Amino acid sequence: MILAELNVWHSRPAVPTRRVALGEDQLGFDPSPGPGGLLLAAVFALHTQQFGDDENKDLDDLLNLVEIGAPIAQPRLRHRLQEDRVGLTRSTHQLVEFADGRIALDLSPSDRPEPHVLAVLYRISQQPRQMRRSLLTLLRSVRGWRGHDHDDLLRYLSGKSPVNKWGGEAGNNPVGWALEVLGLTGTSMEDIPEPRQIRRTFRRLLRTAHPDHGGVAEDAGRRIEMLTAARNILLDKRSA
Repeated sequence: MILAELNVWHSRPAVPTRRVALGEDQLGFDPSPGPGGLLLAAVFALHTQQFGDDENKDLDDLLNLVEIGAPIAQPRLRHRLQEDRVGLTRSTHQLVEFADGRIALDLSPSDRPEPHVLAVLYRISQQPRQMRRSLLTLLRSVRGWRGHDHDDLLRYLSGKSPVNKWGGEAGNNPVGWALEVLGLTGTSMEDIPEPRQIRRTFRRLLRTAHPDHGGVAEDAGRRIEMLTAARNILLDKRSA
């Protein structure tokens, strides 16, 4: 059963113009934050992890504008909002419940993170003032998530500690695992490259993992999760 659904219409990767539009969504926020709020926060958390310093600065400004209900000049994050969906492709994100009561995220792989973050914020900007502020508080708190997979993200959103910060695959040597996932040489702390190289490698591999660039559609979501976890491990260890 689908508890919440967000449809993001955006430009295809090969198209030079960058556009985003909203779709017909299923987002319930009652009782706050509701399944809709959890889904929006999950999409926001996953995609803002791919932001650099410039994007994060623009994002801070945008969050403040949404909170006070101010008009949002276009473009934002290098993407222009449009009403129609002509020429755009759709990505669908869902929060689903299975027959056994288990709840899971089904998030579409993305080539660019910006349209998904913008879709979340534009949806929130349409909510009444009190609900808008409540949802933005959740978004700001979830920007600190640096976990591994979708299950871990749901645990974070619900206030539960992850069973294993990096998931089972990282094993007893998360640095070695992360370096291998990103195709970097070495197995120990001394082998971790500069943050700029980590981010550059992550972005390059993220593009190749997407189905529009030759990635296998069935494996894209899992591959992107692994790349994100590997990047987070190395950046965390580098700054420790």
